Amino acid sequence: MDTPAARAINIGARERRKRLAVGIVALSVGVIISGLLVAVRAPLVWRLPLFVPFYVGALGFYQARDKT
Repeated sequence: MDTPAARAINIGARERRKRLAVGIVALSVGVIISGLLVAVRAPLVWRLPLFVPFYVGALGFYQARDKT
C-alpha cells in the first residue's frame, strides 16, 4: 500500500473544489429525486437509475479527498 506521502497529487486546489462541487450537486439531486419517488410511491424499479447520481456524487467526494 502507498503511504499518503508516497502518492502523487495530480490536481490543484481549483480542480478539487470543482470535483467537490460536482459531488455535492450530484448527491443533492439524488436525495431530492429519491425523496420525490418515495413520496409518490413510485415502483422500486424507477429508483434503480438513482445509482448514477449517487455514484457520481461519491466519486466526486473521493476524488476531492484523495486529490486525484
